[in-house]
Amino acid sequence: MNLLTLRPRAEVLAGQPILRPLPSAQCRSVGPFVFFDHMLEADYAPGTGMDVRQHPHIGLSTLTYLFEGELQHKDSLGSDQRVRPGDVSWMTAGRGVAHVERTPADLLASGSRAHGLQVWLALPREQEDCEPHYSHHPAASLPVRESLGVRIRLVAGTGFCLESPVPVLSPTLYADLQLEAGATLAIPCEHPQRALYLVEGDVRLDDQPLEPHTLVVLPEGVDYLLAACEGSRLAMIGGAPLDGPRRMNWNFVSSSPERIDEARTRWAAGDWPVVPGETSRIELPR
Repeated sequence: MNLLTLRPRAEVLAGQPILRPLPSAQCRSVGPFVFFDHMLEADYAPGTGMDVRQHPHIGLSTLTYLFEGELQHKDSLGSDQRVRPGDVSWMTAGRGVAHVERTPADLLASGSRAHGLQVWLALPREQEDCEPHYSHHPAASLPVRESLGVRIRLVAGTGFCLESPVPVLSPTLYADLQLEAGATLAIPCEHPQRALYLVEGDVRLDDQPLEPHTLVVLPEGVDYLLAACEGSRLAMIGGAPLDGPRRMNWNFVSSSPERIDEARTRWAAGDWPVVPGETSRIELPR
């Protein structure tokens, strides 16, 4: 069985260690997903935490999903939302938005632990310049299916006979899979493009072990059986292929290089919507 395995790059973002398997030179996207960050488990002492200052986006939706810890999301639309484990923080940038993400003030004072995933989804071409918007979806609003040692939470899109309330703009699959030791789960080919990321544990895909913290891209049209040798957790992403290539430059995603150049110029010049109450920002990298 030939599977494309994307091994991540290790980085540190605003004090938070991350692993980033996507994008990769071997694979630029899986369905609408063009970026995948695993925020590794991190313990913050009192007085420390994550603080991603004001920065811009165009042409994409960001989705933040936490396993542990909490974040405060603020954006130039006026949103100010505390994000807890199992919630979905969904922001569609469209023609342009700015936001910040940081450890809430009370957890900053007491100390906290962080662990989760953040992904970017490229917008369909006809939606790249749409009005930006934000929505928050509490954990209790996401559909869950539990059976025979398997728990599936549908984070976004459709899959496993579930549908998430997150307002995706193209056919999407994003599932949080938890398997007890000895449990199995059929992985159907219900979306053309699919990939699995082993967050923790020991699992086999049709008897082939999956390497932890790698994104395994599955061939189109093939069903698989996932089997857990111990308690395990995976993220599954996918959907329909993008409607053409996308360019990525810093925090900008677009089918048009001119649109990216314009966004860079505007951010550098300070011609961008501002997050209320925020003055510090991340400057355009040279």
